[in-house]
Parts: sequence; C-alpha cells; structure tokens
Amino acid sequence: MWGDESVTYQLAHRDLSQIWHTAQHVDLVHALYYALMHEIFGLFGGGLLTLRLPSVLAMSVAASGVGLLGLRLAGPRAGLLAGLVFALLPQVQKYAQEGRSYAMVCALVTWATYALVVSVPHRARWRWAVYGSTMLLACLLHEFAVLALVAHGVTLVVSRVPRPVLKAWSAAAAGVVAGLLPLAVCSAGQSGQVAWIDGPVRLPGFLAVAVVGVACALAPLGVRGPVRLSVLAVPILVLPGLLLLIASLVRPVFVDRYVLYSSIGIALLLGAWMDYFHRRQRSSRNAWITAVAVLAALVPPSLSLRTPQSRSNDATAIGAAVRREGRPGDGLLYLSGQHRILTTANPEDTRLLTDLALAQDPVSSNTLAGVELPAQEIAARMLEFDRIVAVRAAGAHSPTNPQEEAKTNTLRRHFREYGTTHVNGARVTVYVRDHDPSPKADPGFNSRRGSCPASWCRGSSVTRSGTRPLTISAEVAVHEAPC
Repeated sequence: MWGDESVTYQLAHRDLSQIWHTAQHVDLVHALYYALMHEIFGLFGGGLLTLRLPSVLAMSVAASGVGLLGLRLAGPRAGLLAGLVFALLPQVQKYAQEGRSYAMVCALVTWATYALVVSVPHRARWRWAVYGSTMLLACLLHEFAVLALVAHGVTLVVSRVPRPVLKAWSAAAAGVVAGLLPLAVCSAGQSGQVAWIDGPVRLPGFLAVAVVGVACALAPLGVRGPVRLSVLAVPILVLPGLLLLIASLVRPVFVDRYVLYSSIGIALLLGAWMDYFHRRQRSSRNAWITAVAVLAALVPPSLSLRTPQSRSNDATAIGAAVRREGRPGDGLLYLSGQHRILTTANPEDTRLLTDLALAQDPVSSNTLAGVELPAQEIAARMLEFDRIVAVRAAGAHSPTNPQEEAKTNTLRRHFREYGTTHVNGARVTVYVRDHDPSPKADPGFNSRRGSCPASWCRGSSVTRSGTRPLTISAEVAVHEAPC
C-alpha cells in the first residue's frame, strides 16, 4: 500500500459525516470516491483486496467499452485488438492495481465516449442524458475529467455533424459544467494540495504515446458511421494532456494519471492500425510475429509494475520499519507532520510509541495528518525522551514552519543518530540523547542497515557519529558484523 492508497484506506474507514467534514479542509476533489469506498468497505470488508478490487473491475469495464468503440468505428477485429491493447498498456495495468479513483474515471469517460458515438446518428434525448450523466459522474470523481468534454467537442466539430447534434451535445456539456462548478469553486481553496508538483510528472512517456498515436492515425484506418475512429481517438489522446500542459505555464498541474483516460485514444488507434496492417499482409505470419514481439516487449514493465518498488513509496514497509525499530515507550516524530499518513493505515505499527508532536489525531481533527502542538511544546516533549524514532519521506524537505524547525533543532542539539533504516520512500532513524549511556547493541542492527563499521570487526568497540565508543564483546561483534 503506497501513500495515496493509504489516504484512501484511512478516509474510507471514517463515517460519512467525518469524510464530509474532512473534505471541507482537504481532498474535497476525492470526497465522492472516499464515500463510495466507505460503502464498499461496509459491504465487503475493509481489507487491501477490497481497496483495490473496484479499480480492477473498473478497468475491465473500460476495456470492454474500448472494444465496443473499436467495433463500432472500425470493425470486429479492430475492436477486439483495441480492447486487448488497452488492457496491456502499462499505465492501465498500473492504475488498475491502485485503490484510487483514476480507474473509475477512465471507465466512466470510456462509456461516456461510447454514448457520444451512439447518440450522433440516433439523436434521442435520453441518449444525450446518459452521456451527460456519465460525464458528470466522472468529473465529480476527478475534476480533470472535464477535459474529455473538450476532446468530444472537437471530434463533433471536425466530423461536421448536423447542427441539432451539436446543440444537443452543447446542452449536455453545459449541464456537466454546471454540475461540476460548485465542486471546482470550493476545491480551488485547497489548491495547495498540488503544491508538490514542481514540473510535469512523467511527461516524456505521455509525449511518446501521443506521437505513436498520431503516427497510427496517418494510416487509412477503417471508417464506419459519421464519426471516424481517428477523429475520435486523436483528440482524446492529445488534448487533455495538452490543456494540462498549457495550464502548467501558470501553475504546474500536469500529472499523467490525471488524464489516464487518454489511454482510450492510443488503444483505439493501435487496434485499428493492427487491423489495417493485417489486412495489408497477404500472409498472416508477419502479423503474428509483430503481435508476439509486442507482447514480449510488454512483459518486463508488466512484471515490474507488480512490485512495491514501482511506487514512489511503500507505506506498509515504512510502518513495519517503525514497528521494528521502536521500543515500547519510545518517542515518535514525523519530519514533517504531513508524513504521518505513511504509518497510520495500521495503528499497530505505532501503538507502543508516543507521537511527540501530535495535539489532535487525524480522525477527531477531520484532517489527513492530525494537528500538531506549538513549537515550544514539541521541543519540551522531545526532551522528556531518551530515544526517538523519526520518520522522513525520501527526497522531501521539511516545510519552514516553527514546529518543523523546533523538531530539527532539538534533534541536532540534544540527540545523536543511532542508526537509520532505509525503506522505499522513507528513512526511519533512531535518535538517542547525548547525555545518556548509549543503548545496548540491538541484535540484527547492522543486518537491517547494511552497514559494517570496521571497528566492530576489530572486536571491542564502535564509534557512531563522533560520540564516545560503545563497549561490546568480541563475540557479539563477530556475530553482528561478519566482515
């Protein structure tokens, strides 16, 4: 379970009223998703399988929608290939595994796109109502789904559909925007949540996929009905990401998962192109060789996506490291306090430790990471403990506020580092007071940290961080550090 999933897990286990009150302060854009997951947890239990299974099912629904779009726009084989390609895309596999809203949004946008294509020739009002309702639900789950509306509008304009169709789409689109507007206005006050984005996230991969898709669109792909496949697929592949990049000129907001539904476009284009390639070949042998080569190329990334290292952090491993390094009665410190979410999914990991900075826990304060004490009180509480377990997110810089300065200054002046455990996405460091005798050597200490001080191999003492040596027996030294 990585950090974002941990947030889903924690919030979805709160009561609906608590989710609503928390959303007033933070994560309003995901409030509907948390409420939905709360109900799912109530029905099927609150385990990790229940957390992720809705995303798996949503991506399955999305794949079927992509297949039907390909069937309608380019024929049976193109539809089958498009659905299979969609399921094999690395970004689709990645977010099918995560307990976040992106898979659901992708499924809803896929079926809204199918409703759009079906509504163009039939013009029935109820079809446009279905289209608008589906798009609105997608947007309420994640606001940036509204960018798919722009792509749909471009598709209709380029396809030169009759004026009544454009009017019907405009009415549906206006309803979606009106329904989304209150959420967009209220969530604008929480824009600090995306302050971590200091530039486009995974932009090269998005650009590479867009280039491949546009290249596929140059081939004479199958044409069925008033909307051509390339005219539908290229805008939804390119425009949402392009609009986010343009918005990033003012404030960085581009993250590839925010426009995950653009995978619909590349899947349709690749499926139709493979169908075209197959029709051009007199022998099917080349087509089969190409298919096998593509599948073989996808195996390594598919396998790597199923490892904890494929995520930016591992909240499960971080919590386990805190539990392993801490002793009953030790102090616990988060640098910074917002990283408390990395260990709160499993309260047992920190139950025997004292959170030194916490004034009010996340649930009672209706926040993600709780409310912390004033700086002076944090420093005073730290000085009451001889051992402190500190958690730092890897690569993160503590914000410059009085509480964080009090934590770091007190550690620097009155404590010394006893040892650090590195886990995926964080460092868990044990600090001890300078004026106290150093703790006994912890069996397995070096095996966990991967370090082997040379003085241990010589038998009698070890020096850490320039402090006085710790006396240990030669027998323990050999056991701890088999140099």
